[in-house]
Order: sequence, then structure tokens, then C-alpha cells
Amino acid sequence: MRSFQRFAWGVLAYNLAVVAWGAFVRATGSGAGCGSHWPLCNGEVVPRGHTVETAIEFTHRATSGLALLLVVGLVVWAVRAFPRGHAARAGAFATAALIVVEALVGAGLVLFGWVAKDASAARGWVVAIHLTNTFLLLGAIALTGAFAEAPRGLAIRGRGPLAAVFVLGLAATILAGATGAIAALGDTLFPAVSFAEGLRQDLERGGHVLLRLRVLHPFAAIGAAIAVSACARAALRARPGPRVRRRAVALLVLVGVELVAGAANVGLLAPVPLQLVHLLVADLVWILLVLLGAATFAPAARAPEETRLRGVAVQHG
Repeated sequence: MRSFQRFAWGVLAYNLAVVAWGAFVRATGSGAGCGSHWPLCNGEVVPRGHTVETAIEFTHRATSGLALLLVVGLVVWAVRAFPRGHAARAGAFATAALIVVEALVGAGLVLFGWVAKDASAARGWVVAIHLTNTFLLLGAIALTGAFAEAPRGLAIRGRGPLAAVFVLGLAATILAGATGAIAALGDTLFPAVSFAEGLRQDLERGGHVLLRLRVLHPFAAIGAAIAVSACARAALRARPGPRVRRRAVALLVLVGVELVAGAANVGLLAPVPLQLVHLLVADLVWILLVLLGAATFAPAARAPEETRLRGVAVQHG
């Protein structure tokens, strides 16, 4: 189902753009551009004559709405194209559930006032949850595309140690992403004029909770890089085929790029464009890790001789 796969990859690419724009909304403090109204924007379906912040926030809502419609199309296509029990159907249904959660979390941020300059601890936790759900959503879309050619999904039975390595890698990547979301929020709300001042903010006794949590991100990122590298190495040992090799190498390259981008983000005091690049590379690392797992745990194809013997047995049965 090449056409279905291409559509799934298109939905994935579009959602990456929506996620990046959502980060731009947060980084520019435009989350309150539509006031406390949701789904309306300042009480209007299409706002007119408002501020730049309103335009930025309304654009994010409009593009998010289109993302929801694309996911509906993905589900309809999966139901029509694949039989019951097919893994692509399960991936599409999971995608639909996660994008609904994504919309509800976004609505909660607006309705509870966890936007713009709000520096509550609750906002920090919700932002971390938002990032986690975003990762799960992107992973579900990626698996939907991958499962189009793998009806049985994943074959994990009997491969417990390898599965444990991947679970650790996925969990470490989510933790790094969640702490990164909190760190980015701290950079937005408490900008520093120098690296030394930023470090002082992080270590100051009695400092804001978002600043105290911000210092955790570099350690979580390094831990995730180690865990993801272990996943790539384990995948190559378990299944050294061309697809696994390509994805493992690409994943390791992206991990290196992400570490460099993170260091530059800290050193340059988190400029908005670099924040967006940092987030985009983190999303790509997550997606590639998920796709590497899909390739590593894909059910083995039957050998031609086995298939021929099965056919003979059926004919003489």
C-alpha cells in the first residue's frame, strides 16, 4: 500500500510542522493571543484586526484543526484498505486517540491560563505531559505508515532482553524531551543575559521551580543519548539487515546533531530559531528510534522453501 504509506508520511511531516509552530507560540509568548477562549479566538470564529500574538495563536489553532482532519482521513483510509486485526488499523486508531488528547491538553493550557507569562508549577507539569503526548502521537503516525507493509505488527515474544533495551531507550528519550520542554519554558519566562547568570539562576537556593528543574535537562539528554546508542547497537547485532543498518546509522547521526544543538542552545542563551531546531531534531530522533524498533521487531518473512512446502501441503491436504 504505497499510496497509504505516502499519505501517512505526509501526515507525519505536517504534524512535525504543527509541533514546531506550537513551540514558536510558546517561545514568543503568544499563547494568550486568543484570550481565554477555546475553540473560539477572542469570542470569534475568525478574529479580525487583532495583534501579532493573536495571528500567531490563531494560525496554530487552524493548522492543528487541519491536522485533526488529516488524522480522520488516515483512520478512514486504514479501515477501508486493511482487514480487521491489521497493525496499520491499530496504529491509525491510536493516532486518532492521541491527537484528541493533544487537542484537550492544548485547550487546558488556554482555559486554565497556563500561557504567556504564567510561571506556575502546574504549567510546567502540563507542558511536560504535552511533550510526552506529542512524542506518542508522532510515534503512532510513524508506526501506522510502517505497519502498512507488516500486517502482524511487531514480533516481541522470545526477545525480552532486546525489548528491554528499547523500552529503556524510549523511556529515556521521553524523559529527555519532558525535561527539555520544562527547560524551554524556563528560558522563555526567565531569560538570562549571560551563561553565568543562567547558571546562577539554576543553582540559586530558593529559585523558581522551573529554573531548578531546568538543570536536569542536560543530564537527561546525555542519558538518553547513551540509551539510544545502545538501542542502535543492539538492533545491529540482532538484525544486521540493510533497513536496520540505515535507520541505526541515521539515528546515531541525529543524536550527535541533537547534542551539538543542545550545547549551542545553552551557550547562545536559547534563541528562538535554535529552540525550534533543537525541538525538531529531538522529534526526529524519537521517530527514528520508533522506526528502528519497528524494523528490528518486524516478523521474519517466511523463507521461499517454507512457503512452497506450505503450498504443497495445502494442495495435497
